[in-house]
Amino acid sequence: MSKPKTANDVREAFLEFFRSKGHEIVPSAPVYLPSDDTLLFVNAGMVPFKEIFLGARPPDHPRVADTQKCIRVSGKHNDLEEVGVDTYHHTFFEMLGNWSFGDYYKKEAITWAWAFLTEVLELPRDRLWVTVYTDDDEAMDLWRSETDIAPDHILRFGEKDNFWEMGDTGPCGPCSEIHFDNTPDGTATADMVNADLPELLEIWNLVFIQYNRRADGSLEELPSKHVDTGMGFERLVATLQGKRSNYDSDVFMPYIDKLMELSGKSYQGEYAVAMRVIADHVRTLSVAISDGVTPSNEGRGYVLRRLLRRAALYGRTLGFEQPFMTELFPVVEDCLGRAFPNIVERGETIVQTIQGEEEGFVRNLDRGSGIFADLVQALEQEGREQVSGEEAFKLYDTYGFPIDMTQLMARERGLSVDEDGFKEILGDRRQRDRDRARRNDGESADLVADLVAQGVQSVFVGYDRTEHATEVIAVLGDEQVLLKETPFYAESGGQVGDTGTITCGDKVFEVHDTQKPVQGILLHLGAFKTEAFSEGDEVQAAVDAERRQRLQRHHSATHVMNFALREVVDPDVRQAGSYVGPDRLRFDFTAQEAVTPGQLDAIEAMVNEHLMRNDPVVISEIPLKEIEGSGIIAVFDEKYGEVVRVVDIGGYSKELCGGTHVEQAGDVGPFRIVSESSVSAGVRRLEAVCGEEATSLTLKEHRLLKDLSTSLSVTAEEVPGRVSSLQKQVRKLEKELKQQAAKSALASLDEVLAGAIESTGFPLIAHDAGSMDPDSLRNLLDAIRQQFVQGVIVLGSENGGKACFVASVSPELIERGVNAGELIGQVAGMCGGGGGGKPDKAQAGGKDGSRVGEAIAAVPGMLA
Repeated sequence: MSKPKTANDVREAFLEFFRSKGHEIVPSAPVYLPSDDTLLFVNAGMVPFKEIFLGARPPDHPRVADTQKCIRVSGKHNDLEEVGVDTYHHTFFEMLGNWSFGDYYKKEAITWAWAFLTEVLELPRDRLWVTVYTDDDEAMDLWRSETDIAPDHILRFGEKDNFWEMGDTGPCGPCSEIHFDNTPDGTATADMVNADLPELLEIWNLVFIQYNRRADGSLEELPSKHVDTGMGFERLVATLQGKRSNYDSDVFMPYIDKLMELSGKSYQGEYAVAMRVIADHVRTLSVAISDGVTPSNEGRGYVLRRLLRRAALYGRTLGFEQPFMTELFPVVEDCLGRAFPNIVERGETIVQTIQGEEEGFVRNLDRGSGIFADLVQALEQEGREQVSGEEAFKLYDTYGFPIDMTQLMARERGLSVDEDGFKEILGDRRQRDRDRARRNDGESADLVADLVAQGVQSVFVGYDRTEHATEVIAVLGDEQVLLKETPFYAESGGQVGDTGTITCGDKVFEVHDTQKPVQGILLHLGAFKTEAFSEGDEVQAAVDAERRQRLQRHHSATHVMNFALREVVDPDVRQAGSYVGPDRLRFDFTAQEAVTPGQLDAIEAMVNEHLMRNDPVVISEIPLKEIEGSGIIAVFDEKYGEVVRVVDIGGYSKELCGGTHVEQAGDVGPFRIVSESSVSAGVRRLEAVCGEEATSLTLKEHRLLKDLSTSLSVTAEEVPGRVSSLQKQVRKLEKELKQQAAKSALASLDEVLAGAIESTGFPLIAHDAGSMDPDSLRNLLDAIRQQFVQGVIVLGSENGGKACFVASVSPELIERGVNAGELIGQVAGMCGGGGGGKPDKAQAGGKDGSRVGEAIAAVPGMLA
């Protein structure tokens, strides 16, 4: 094999090398795993295999290699603030990795890593440095005996640098890192290793996982020893291509070339930083959206929203005033589509989501810039020349302004930013989040880890029963019970956990929820009503059967609705989340437009039609490899084993699913759609009910219609026509009232004009128009402007308890520095509002209509 040159060549060479060493090449897991809610995103290659390291599930293959999609933007591995500023941090990156699950260990990992780097990639041996954990003599000896690295290039480091941990708790162990000397003449020295210098960067980390870190900080041996290696793909490619910056390699340059073409700017100075930020963020956005994450106002969706805003703000540096990021998506497809096909498959969704989100942000950006302008004005009034840390954090947290963008805008106005104060507030926020996470998860994680380490397993037997005689194998405090076998379904795949009771003679434990923190551990959460159980107690576990039936109805209804949605709206609709409860179901799906009322009716009718056919619900198990091309729906973000469970309803709905279902489709009963709404850009939500809940909804609507027909003295069929007639009458009366108000205002036009005064050398009309709607107020302004052609006009009115303002400034006064948009913002501010507009004409509103007169009276002083 010739030496790999391009990024794609390097990726394929790595996978082929480890395939030749007996490794199964597996596809990347999605960047978001719902089954692991301890992380916002997959931030390391080992995350999808965590349960294997803990011993909670067996591996499908003892040796595995892959390139894993990773995103690091928060928490322990927060690289966001460095992205674009330096040349080697990224929010999205690929982690090349080879894994041994209780198979080979340090010798093979070290030998193969050295062979790949020096023989396949042909990296010069004298430029490679290696570090080992301070007391890992085994690794030290293996590097000396199994490779030809220079002995003085093997260094020992402590826990900070050479003990790898995914988080505050979980699998961990000593590691051995490989670094590459990037100095021009290959003269790096030992003191440059682990100094975070671009001249000597880590390229591969070999982690020897043998411990589990508990919440109290202690370490315990894992049941088996594993190898977890991770090599930063972007850094490796840059090294091979002789680039000092990752962004100068062919991983990123296609994006930067496109940005230079679109903007006409060169790749240097502040433009270079902007281009690096945009190139990084558009990759992250595309990958995350392809895996079903969409921008929103919470959790991982909020992270995406902030990344998009950050990229859009940097776009302004390059002169992009309108949305531009989708112009880069063809580059994303070219660079990443081969390795991650779902980027191409979901290309339309990615483009539509980014476009919609960016358009929304651009619309709001002027408001954000106005807020910054208001802040600058406040600073000037207070005689300050520095944006405080608290003010900078508000811009960052509330409006999406990254700190470096705030600094840029401040510098343009001759101001500084308290960056240390900002970092302190940001650090405090993150520490509070980490502390809260530790308090909530630490103790529970230890208890679960103990059970896994002891080889404890609980088996679910509840597909065909709701009662079962079993044995207590663990009691965790006063609120958690683990059974050897259980009929209680643990929350998974959107379906909530079962409730019920567990009894042993007079002892009673009420089950309020059932959870599965890791595979094989099914925890019953609740409270003892009497004395507690003891390990070994023979108990009777009884699920609330009526509640389970309602859950089954809603889960089966979800499958049929998913089928109908694809038939009516779009066959390419993808599930983006779900909730199955006893009283309702919720289904999130990808779509760029709202489902129309006609489509909702068609979906509801189709679901009920198929339910009434009363087809059998057939459950089967098949090998996962047979799913591709079978027409069976697999949820994008679930993890599946080698054998999967298929739920087939009537042959038309086939999905991979581990939930509980009815035996016949007709058992679901009637089905009703309750609502359709937007979750975020590119994601819609349907909520529905079935069975008793659907019957209750129909009866409620029937009673409501009957009451309306009685009160309107018409038949039920005549209600819509009667309501429409009443609406027309109301609109007519409202129009007449507005016209009357406008006539009254115009009738007093002479009085308003006569109230003009001189203010700072120019004519001013500041008039409180009393109660008047915004349209009438604007009409009054236009009438005054026809006769009052030189000067400033500010009008205010109260409408429905709120304040309305309009303003006008003649051209010659604009030249003297009077600005209608800025003036109206100050006026509205006195009523708890804001607004703006052009220098010659502007409008605004306020929350407190009672202060309109006070605000109008203050106008002369504002102009003084």
